[in-house]
Amino acid sequence: MSRVGSIRERRLVTRSARIITNALGGSPLSRLAQAGRAPVEWYPGHPRSLEDWRRRVASARSVGPWWEPLGEAIGSSSGAAAERRARVIAGQGVVVTTGQQPGLFGGPVYTWNKAVSALALADALEAETGVPVAPVFWAATDDADFAEASWTMLSRSGGADRIAIEATMPEGTRMIDVPLSSIDSCLEKLAAACGSAADSRPLEFARRAYAGQATVGSAYLGLLRAILEPLGITVIDAAHPAMTVAAHPVLLRALHERERVGRALAERSEAIGAAGHVAQVPDVADLTLVFERRGLLRERVPRARAAVTAATAAPGTLSPNVLLRPVVERALLPTVGYLAGPGELAYFAQVSAVAVALGLEAPVALARWSATIVEPHVDALLERHGVGIDDFADPHAVETRLARDAWPAGLASGVAGLRRDLAERLAAVRAALEPLGGMAPSATVDGAARAIEWRISRMERRITAAVKSREAALMRDLGTIRGSLYPGGMRQERALNLLPLLARHGLGLLDDMKAHAAGHARALLGVATEPAVAP
Repeated sequence: MSRVGSIRERRLVTRSARIITNALGGSPLSRLAQAGRAPVEWYPGHPRSLEDWRRRVASARSVGPWWEPLGEAIGSSSGAAAERRARVIAGQGVVVTTGQQPGLFGGPVYTWNKAVSALALADALEAETGVPVAPVFWAATDDADFAEASWTMLSRSGGADRIAIEATMPEGTRMIDVPLSSIDSCLEKLAAACGSAADSRPLEFARRAYAGQATVGSAYLGLLRAILEPLGITVIDAAHPAMTVAAHPVLLRALHERERVGRALAERSEAIGAAGHVAQVPDVADLTLVFERRGLLRERVPRARAAVTAATAAPGTLSPNVLLRPVVERALLPTVGYLAGPGELAYFAQVSAVAVALGLEAPVALARWSATIVEPHVDALLERHGVGIDDFADPHAVETRLARDAWPAGLASGVAGLRRDLAERLAAVRAALEPLGGMAPSATVDGAARAIEWRISRMERRITAAVKSREAALMRDLGTIRGSLYPGGMRQERALNLLPLLARHGLGLLDDMKAHAAGHARALLGVATEPAVAP
């Protein structure tokens, strides 16, 4: 049986996790973009109605063999992704894109939220327009941020653990060129987090991808393809020579037009600041938006050396920075929109300035779907202790509150009575001092009151700490909830690894996520949303 067939045919009945759609959040600039209230020149071409979308699709439809130069970067996949891509090619269709830099074992939940967002929007757009639409995930294996790519969080009973691989290459090395290290121990911890999994395939895919001579980038790429291609999502390897060679003309243009691009970015940053916002990507005045790879190291090309680099750089040795990458992607693919996270939405206000300066079409950024996945055992603990998900945004408040609830009978009322008595006696002292006038300033009494209150509060903290120590089961339950919903103090989708959840609830969990993302996709199209799937 093929890999595609195995995923599609083995349906599991263990999918009972609750999926909650969240507001995407982000900076004020990002929220302004999400609300559609940002200046149109910052976010040009954004469709607001279904008719706008039909026009957008018509203008983006492929008129040439865009896929031919990118074939090897797309890979030789078969099954759902290849079939959907073939329909787009044959029907002069369009693509919906998203992407993410590598993360250990696929990175945090939002990597997968992005992927199902693109899939849901592609499905909705195809249904509404009749034009073939394929979702494409841009795997940024050419990224050099090892600190971001090297770790992930795994939830467990009582909390969460951060696992990470060690650096083996100098800073500035692309993830596609960084060998894996310490991966065996990380795989063991991943397996332990999966437990007695109902679906063994996610762990099998991880072991297969993170094996042999794999690198940080190639392992990430392999895992994404194993899980996303059967859903119909094409995964592009951004570091593949086919991609970097195809991008070369746009990168040369960025080098030649460096001064125009620099002025455009400076003006846009000034406009963003004048509107009370902060440009997401700081401008570095003496550098271009192009990286040059020399050996294994990738460095930004200085403006002073841009002309020489443009004349001498071999095709495949240049790559775009974060502001130029969306412009390159739109130049190479018939893209109608990019599903972006909150930080990406903010910096797309600068991307449009780059595109206009280069005389290229500005890509359209759309807010991706955001969600929290609540597993049944976590739901049971929330109900048992009468707490909600948002209670865990503060890492200590809920523990303190529940520990106080567990104080011995009469203790809370006794402390409250102590404070009342203190307030009454201090009031009496102040009243008695009034005849003395300025001889005994009220600040003296106030200082004594603060000192006594500090000692009472310190006593409460020590009592609460003792109760926490005694209430081990309660603290373990709260740690379990926090480890699943706010691991490391971060929102679940920004830190938690999804593979153990897929192992416990089946790969069909991704279908459930897509079903919930469908309402978000239809809202982006400006059409009536369908009822969400019942949890």
